[in-house]
Amino acid sequence: MYFVPDGTKRCGFYECADCGRRFLDVRIVPRLICPYCGEEPDMELGPDDVMAEPQEAAVLLQMVEEDDVEKYDTLLSLALTGGDYGWI
Repeated sequence: MYFVPDGTKRCGFYECADCGRRFLDVRIVPRLICPYCGEEPDMELGPDDVMAEPQEAAVLLQMVEEDDVEKYDTLLSLALTGGDYGWI
C-alpha cells in the first residue's frame, strides 16, 4: 500500500484545510499536521527569525476499517499517479 502499511486494519481518512489534499494515516485523531504542507521548513528565515509553529490543518473525515482500508489506499494512490495502476 502507498499511504499505510500492508495489513492495516484501521486508519483515518483526512483532508487538509490549507492545501486540500486527502490522505490516510494510521493515527486516528481529530486533527493532524498535514504531511504535504504542514511540515515544510521556511528556508528564508534569518538567524533572528522564529520558525512558525506547524498548524494541525488536516481534519479527520472518516475512520476507515477492515477491507475499506485497501480500497481507499488504492483509490488515493490512483488519484496521485493519474491512473497509472502499474506504478503501485
